[in-house]
Formats: sequence, structure tokens, C-alpha cells
Amino acid sequence: MATYLVTGANRGIGYEYCRQLHARGDQVIAVCRTSTAELDNLGVRVEADVDITADPSVAALRDRLNGMVIDCVINNAGILQRVTLDNLDFDSIRQQFEVNAIGPLRVTQALLPLLPTGAKVVLMTSRMGSIGDNTSGGSYGYRMSKVALSMAGKSLAHDLKPRGIAVAILHPGLVQTRMTNFGPSGITPETSVNGLLQRIDALTLDNTGTFWHANGEILPW
Repeated sequence: MATYLVTGANRGIGYEYCRQLHARGDQVIAVCRTSTAELDNLGVRVEADVDITADPSVAALRDRLNGMVIDCVINNAGILQRVTLDNLDFDSIRQQFEVNAIGPLRVTQALLPLLPTGAKVVLMTSRMGSIGDNTSGGSYGYRMSKVALSMAGKSLAHDLKPRGIAVAILHPGLVQTRMTNFGPSGITPETSVNGLLQRIDALTLDNTGTFWHANGEILPW
């Protein structure tokens, strides 16, 4: 049994990570700003009132974990706000950088003392942050913040490899969640997380720093 910590755990992909990990017998620490009855009833450890954009909040989370050994940190928390060239909302762009790019780096750095050799770090990015795959423009804050997150993941892969910690940079696919307005063209969270867990289970120091689609495809930067 391994111990997984999942941020953004109260709904969507984050909740589904918690559900599937718990169902297969792993220990789960579900981190979120506000919990839900569904998450509270899942039978996992819930750490609510955590703001990944605030140093004191993340430090308090680390202190509450009180020296636990964490085998995998899944940095799933993120936001999507539509920002177009005709409506460049710079406050929104800054907020998306804080949540999507800086927050996961903050969480990872704070929890490093709890990660043993052989641990894994997962960054949930998006192919919307792929420069090579950008054929439609727009979504400035989201795209830019996800590019930054992927770069952080690549640097983490290099910096953590000597410690025996591997890093995965993952795209979940187009998933039917609140973030995508439950679009009918998307896949279910169950299908997405099933594929994502296969990528995480197969993560090693040999393939650390790879940018994967949940279906196993290696995506362009």
C-alpha cells in the first residue's frame, strides 16, 4: 500500500483520483480548499482549508502531516479562466499563474522532506500548454500558466533525479468536468484517471520528465 497526496481533491479529476486510489487499497490524503460531503464520505484523509497559493497554508499542511512518508504527490489543483486578446484580463492571467504553475511548485518543494527515494511527483498540465500543439490561439492565462508548469516539471525531473524521485507531466485528455462545462465530447473522469494512473504506475527514473497524454501518447512541447 502506497500513500498518495492529491491536491484539488474535492471534485472532478482530483476526486476521481482519490476514489480510484482508495478503491485499489492505497492510502489517500485529499487536499482541497473546501471539502464536499462526497469526499468526506469516501473514507480517505481529508485536509481542507489549504490554499496552494499561500506559503503559510502549504507550510501548515506539511506540519499537519507530521513526518508522514508520502510515496506520490499528485499536483492536480488548477483553474481555467478564458482570456482572449480582445479581453486581456491581467489579474486573471496572474491568478492562473499562481494556481496552475507556482502553486504546484510550492507544494512540491514544501513536501520534499516527506518524499523518500523512489517517490513520484505528478504535475497535471494540459496539451493546451503545448506550443507545438497550439493551432487555435487564445486562452492566454491558461495556456501560458500550463507552459510554465510543464517547464517546472522538466526542471524538477532533473533536480529530483539524484534523490531518486521521478516526475510525470500529464495531460488528462478532454474530460467531462465543471472546468469544461461537462462537454459531451469529453471522456469521463473515470476513463481519464484510469489512464493517468497507468502512466503514474509506469513512471521511473528512466522516463522521468516525460509529457504524456492519459492514453500514453507522448505529447509535443
